[in-house]
Amino acid sequence: MFWHFGATEDIASYARSRSEAYVSGPLAQGLSFRLAGQTQHGGGWQTNPLNGDHLGDADLWALRGKLRWKPDAHTTILLGGHFTQDNSEVVTAVPVHRLIGTQPLPDMASWQQAEWSSRPEFAKLIGRKAGIKPSEHNQFWGADLHIDHDFGPLTVSAISAFETERQGEYTDQDGTALSQADTYRTIDANTFTQELRLHSSNTQDKLQWVVGAHYQRTRMNQRFFFDYTDYKPARGYMMATNFGLNQESLSEFGHLSYRLPHGVMIWGGLLHERDERSITGLKSQIFGGATTNFHGESTTSDQFAGQVGVSWQMLQHALVYYKMSKGFKPGGFTANNTQIQAQLDPFKPETVLTYEVGFKSDPIPDKLRINGAAFYNDFHNQQILGTVLIPNYGPLSEITNAPKSESWGFEGTIEAHPFSHLHLTQNLGWQRGNFQDFPTVNRAKTNAYYAQHGVWKAINDNFGGVDNGQPKLTLNGSAEWRQPLARAYTLEFGPDWQYRGSQAITPGGTGFYRLPPYFLLGAHVSFRSASGRWEATVYARNILNRRFAESGGQATTTYFYIPGEPRFIGGRISCAY
Repeated sequence: MFWHFGATEDIASYARSRSEAYVSGPLAQGLSFRLAGQTQHGGGWQTNPLNGDHLGDADLWALRGKLRWKPDAHTTILLGGHFTQDNSEVVTAVPVHRLIGTQPLPDMASWQQAEWSSRPEFAKLIGRKAGIKPSEHNQFWGADLHIDHDFGPLTVSAISAFETERQGEYTDQDGTALSQADTYRTIDANTFTQELRLHSSNTQDKLQWVVGAHYQRTRMNQRFFFDYTDYKPARGYMMATNFGLNQESLSEFGHLSYRLPHGVMIWGGLLHERDERSITGLKSQIFGGATTNFHGESTTSDQFAGQVGVSWQMLQHALVYYKMSKGFKPGGFTANNTQIQAQLDPFKPETVLTYEVGFKSDPIPDKLRINGAAFYNDFHNQQILGTVLIPNYGPLSEITNAPKSESWGFEGTIEAHPFSHLHLTQNLGWQRGNFQDFPTVNRAKTNAYYAQHGVWKAINDNFGGVDNGQPKLTLNGSAEWRQPLARAYTLEFGPDWQYRGSQAITPGGTGFYRLPPYFLLGAHVSFRSASGRWEATVYARNILNRRFAESGGQATTTYFYIPGEPRFIGGRISCAY
């Protein structure tokens, strides 16, 4: 075994810097290690038009280490650990519509501008320095132990892992210089997992199998602070909600596959999971006002999942398959801003029955590859980010269940090498979906009623027959010219692109409740050694400097979008030995 090391440095617009390095090698007979690290700095592209302040710089460093020991030819022991400290600033919201109040929206000369606020009193309350910007203050660390032993006919694998997170995130969720929805969230959590699996050792056997069990235990405490000082006359105060979330699950699983004659393979799998969750110690406190304590709630999910399928290698370069599967998500709680006990009613588990048929083919080997699949999803109690209306308070987001919904579509990939040096790739996804039965609060109509009457009243609708709002068309692809130079070097260059259709943020959303579609164009030029030991690249992202939104939502007084990155031009060099 030999020593290996490498490094990468990426510098781009807005003083963005990303650095990575690694080293690996033997320590003794059968014992080796790998150590890797990364840092990220700069890259902030938002400015505040009120004072010229700058926002969005990364400030992250991370380390990862692995120790591998092979005491004999049949045993492998892998010990890993990692640590991440992230103090990065975050992209802040840009309001697109005022829902409550008469103040005008911020006057932005550019879509790269944004407003935010931070009152000294709120910073003192949350224990952060005055003038804090929207940012993270997160620490993650963990370790895992992976043991494999080959007994001949079967291999036993055991994986143990422990993860911790300490998060502190400050966001301005009204996107203005006013303190109408400034939010600080803290999370203190740890998770322990243990998995044991037995599986067939010889991958050439016709029968392949795996059985095992997985256990998970999570303990989490969260606290949400809100500054509503400028949200008058409705609130005008600071408040906090804190609670504990406990989760414990045990699952057993098995999977079989068998190769039949004439290129036919059949497979099937089954999983059972019992998931128990509880919310405890929930308290909602208005500073200088009332404190409300809520009693705990719990929920248990006991579900089966599985799949069966068949594939046929009908030709040397063509395979078709059919698969039917059942999946599920456990139920849980939404509790970040709790005002009444009913908000703690757990949402139900989600189940989905999926039918999929597809093919993989190389019609012209080494020249043309075409893969495709069509699917249909039958959902029961699909978990959707919906709305609850609190009387005399306003609408809040919560996860709710759509009793019946469906989606269908197809996806495909084309890889073409029509002639020497030119390589083309195109991925395509198209889907449609409807809620078949979904009685819930119509957020758009509820907001409109308040704007007209000044009173919060829940306007309920059944969204049965309404489109589920997911993007109907997604595309991404690239074209690259690969040119060898004097046998020792290679030059590669070309464009890449992606498109996402419009996406509703709320059920039945139209207008500003729907994210616009967008198209992004990029390009790169790379020069590398034929040995692969070094490479230099110049690249551009969002060359056309298109304005687009990645997500959106409502906290209190405004409806906002989270904008995507503007044009970035950068260069990257890397080496490996």
